[in-house]
Amino acid sequence: QVQLVESGGGLVQAGGSLRLSCAASGFTSSSYSMGWFRQSPGKEREVVATINGGRGTTYYSDSVKGRFTISRDNAKNTVYLRMNSLKPEDTAVYYCARRNGIAVPGGANPRNYDYWGQGTQVTVSS
Repeated sequence: QVQLVESGGGLVQAGGSLRLSCAASGFTSSSYSMGWFRQSPGKEREVVATINGGRGTTYYSDSVKGRFTISRDNAKNTVYLRMNSLKPEDTAVYYCARRNGIAVPGGANPRNYDYWGQGTQVTVSS
């Protein structure tokens, strides 16, 4: 069955870095667009970054552009999110998700993603 397992979250000081991993199983992640989303208390889940299947075109939200990098290792069936220059406002639970449909561009709407990981907490202290 399809599974997504995130890891790599933790507590870091402002200005620090983390790398999140999303290990996929039960499907070939390179054929799908994959996304990283985040949600903090009282806020809606929001897109952070997406990477399309195939050519791997990427998208970043304005709040993380230039600081975060999404990538994938097809041999490991894993998607990564490298986060640099972290800010306290980046504090949230981070989720990876699979876009519904093969070879469909990712997009920012979480309703278009059909499988989600359990989430990993990222806390950035000031």
